[in-house]
Amino acid sequence: MKKTLLLICFCFSFAAFAQQAGAPPQNWFNLDPELDSVMGVSTERAYAFLKGRPSKKVIVAVIDSGIDIEHEDLKGVVWTNSDEIPGNGIDDDNNGYVDDIYGWNFIGGKDGTNVGKDTYELTREYKRLLTKYEGLTSETIQKDNQEEFAYWQQVQKDFEKTYNASSQQAMMLSNIEQQIRRFNKLFEAYLNDDEITYEDLQKIDSEDEVINQGMSVLNNIYQMTDQSLTMDTLIYFLSQDMERLMNETQYAYSLDFNTREIVGDDPNRLDEVGYGNNDVIGKGTDNFHGTHVSGIIAAMRANGIGIDGVADHVEIMAIRAVPDGDERDKDVANAIRYAVDNGAQIINMSFGKSYSPHTEYVYEAIEYAAEKGVLLVHAAGNSAENIDEASNFPNDKFGKKKDWPHWIEVGASSWGSNGVYVGAFSNYGENSVDVFAPGVAIYSLGPDNEYRNAQGTSMAAPVTAGVAAMLLSYFPDLSAEQVKDILMKTAKGVDNKVIMPGTGEEVKFKKLSVSGGIINAYEAVKRADAMKIRSRN
Repeated sequence: MKKTLLLICFCFSFAAFAQQAGAPPQNWFNLDPELDSVMGVSTERAYAFLKGRPSKKVIVAVIDSGIDIEHEDLKGVVWTNSDEIPGNGIDDDNNGYVDDIYGWNFIGGKDGTNVGKDTYELTREYKRLLTKYEGLTSETIQKDNQEEFAYWQQVQKDFEKTYNASSQQAMMLSNIEQQIRRFNKLFEAYLNDDEITYEDLQKIDSEDEVINQGMSVLNNIYQMTDQSLTMDTLIYFLSQDMERLMNETQYAYSLDFNTREIVGDDPNRLDEVGYGNNDVIGKGTDNFHGTHVSGIIAAMRANGIGIDGVADHVEIMAIRAVPDGDERDKDVANAIRYAVDNGAQIINMSFGKSYSPHTEYVYEAIEYAAEKGVLLVHAAGNSAENIDEASNFPNDKFGKKKDWPHWIEVGASSWGSNGVYVGAFSNYGENSVDVFAPGVAIYSLGPDNEYRNAQGTSMAAPVTAGVAAMLLSYFPDLSAEQVKDILMKTAKGVDNKVIMPGTGEEVKFKKLSVSGGIINAYEAVKRADAMKIRSRN
């Protein structure tokens, strides 16, 4: 039973959120460490400093799962392609994309259907190489194929390991869910209460064997999660993990599932232009992730509804390229190029994967962005790994140049309660992660005018992109390289030691990233202002 409970603690979606007692203010990521006693990025303090100053519109492209551009707190800040005439079926601006009014959907079909779920890149590589190398040994492989065969062996090992682990977890969680639901119903009847809490269980004194068995099971679970949550909430989060694992088995690891039949493109033609459709919302699919990310950057400030995003003079260019599964290199590269060609100054990329068979094509797109002066902000990933060693693509460790000056890799920080400043899930890397930003319990937009909490480096990246947009809005002469330099040099350090994710080891915060700090908008705008004054002198 102990092994099973450890599995629950690992799998529950809320495990990282439960790392701190209580909950932060809903807008904590915009608050100030000194004034508000939470480790936010000092957005409001920065705007107080900038009050009365002129600003320019900044276009931020969000490459993601789709965006609810009709959301009440977002629709006023959505980028519109003024060179395109809506609905006429003509590529008016001759950019290769017909009726791309708000952006483009690279994972949609010409008939209006959309890709929702997709396979992992690992699965696709396993399938590609399986028929070529299955049953062969290094002794039977020609010399010219030895390198690819070694790659196949690693792919085979990783696929079988992760697929088997996912299948086993799904089976175990199914059994655990049945037990939890059974005992929850038992205690609802026993206590005549329709909502069971940890405190309720502590009041029970019974000699009944079944009652005591149930108390033991549920108490053990509570010891490893958040004791403030009701049993119904625990069941909800468990069901989310069950759904994720079932989706992995049915879609992500499936060798027969082929979404490119929907898209209708040639997967081997990497430079193909114009495939997809203009449905940036991604109707019929889950666009929560992209909507939440966009809200963090640009939810309309001071409009009296919802939340305040980080950036106050920004437009969101919606680009859909990330399914529920792994994004494809072709789509990522073409999405970057689309954003650059259509005027984006910042590109937010809250996605990543462990395999990237066409890395060079993505690299060429990133180099293209660099040549055009576009800043790229990328989420470091949520595997609690050191990405100095582990793979998380795309990254700035490949290609001709490394540690690109226009690329920011972002880890997820927490608000600081009980001395916890790092998301327990966040990837890190003293050489690979540039900076941290708020990514735990982030309250932002959901589809259909909803607002919800979410967490991940996916949330930390848009916080960073929002601060970068603030800098470019008020200091438009800054280059992408200067923006990154400012953000790195003004990142706020943490004096006490922090827990290194996935290890339990206490380390200095500077061991987790290049800057050794957390994004701070107030310090960033002050530095940018000082640079402006010096340049005038």
